[in-house]
Amino acid sequence: MNQTVNANRLFLASCFALITTSMAFGIRAGVLTQLGVDFKLDNEQLGYVNQMAFLGFPIAMMIGGPLYNVLGPKKIIWVAFFTHVIGLVMTIYAGGFWSLLLSTFFVGFGNGTVEAACNPMISDMFEGKEKTKMLNRFHMWFPGGIVIATLLSQFMTDANLGWQLQIAAILVPAVIYAYLFYGQAFPATVVEGGASTGENFKAMLSPLYLFMLACMALTAISEFGPEQWIGPIMGQAGASPMIILAIVTGLMAVGRYFAGPIVHKLDAGGVLLVSAILTTIGVYLMSSATGSMVYVSAIIFALGVCYFWPTMIGYVAENIPLTGAFGLSIMGGMGMFATSIFQPIIGSWLDSNTAEAAKTQTGDAIALVAGQATMAQMVLFPAILIVAFAGLYFFGKKAKHA
Repeated sequence: MNQTVNANRLFLASCFALITTSMAFGIRAGVLTQLGVDFKLDNEQLGYVNQMAFLGFPIAMMIGGPLYNVLGPKKIIWVAFFTHVIGLVMTIYAGGFWSLLLSTFFVGFGNGTVEAACNPMISDMFEGKEKTKMLNRFHMWFPGGIVIATLLSQFMTDANLGWQLQIAAILVPAVIYAYLFYGQAFPATVVEGGASTGENFKAMLSPLYLFMLACMALTAISEFGPEQWIGPIMGQAGASPMIILAIVTGLMAVGRYFAGPIVHKLDAGGVLLVSAILTTIGVYLMSSATGSMVYVSAIIFALGVCYFWPTMIGYVAENIPLTGAFGLSIMGGMGMFATSIFQPIIGSWLDSNTAEAAKTQTGDAIALVAGQATMAQMVLFPAILIVAFAGLYFFGKKAKHA
């Protein structure tokens, strides 16, 4: 690595870039109900707004991933900054459903470009299991930023500050990461085994990579499905949706920071299996819990989804290294693309369950029953992963001892 590269500053800048990304997710979850009221949108339409953020993300990663070896992280990260600013400013001045869709797409594109630049850059800086450890520490700031965003959103909402000001707050970490990256030397890209982009693509056709790609779709839906709809789904469960989200993401941040010993002890396959089991239990409990039990179920859910995203990325970086930056970007892109597809579907589930609940319930009970029914439908995603990761874990151990 070039001696003029300030790795600590680049890592810090990457963390602020991810905080920008996570605040966009957290604050949108916090203002989703307000957007529905102000623009007279139903849950399915709100799902399409959410979809644009998750759709912009994989498109950016599918473009940025193959170009990483050619352009390097510096040019890609500046694309992230400018699309973040454009998307956030457009959101603040949005006039309706269609302008919200376009502006949210730009924010999502900026989010995906951050991942396309920072994941492989951090992977290039570290060796072996340090890759998974440092990627977990980097990804600690996704839930960490959501904690900041949810508490800030709760405070600003209680203070009757409009959603526009809440969106504007996301510009603060964006300006900070731009300042930290400005004028810095970036590391040279590490091309595993001298692999070209074509060879990256060939490695991505391996059965293990394709299997992980399918699992990535399910891990992302398991995490972001409940999180993005926490307000509308859990609003009447007798617990504050924003406090639930802060607890979940706070625990995820702490867990990811201390990921090193866990990954070393269990290895990535074991971590993923335990995560799938805890996530399934957590989502199932949230589908029936009320009052203080909502917080207990949220804690179990947090412990489950905590290691999903970074460990998936780390597993591929360690075990299928020839996929390179391209492979890591497509992996993350698949997660967000799958999540984007399910956003309006989850919204339509909620609308349908609300209509069904209205036949037998009245008042706040309608939202409670509909929310719980919708959460119960999401249990299927992590339940499938228990089977998938059990196979991965035991097959992996058998392969190592062969």
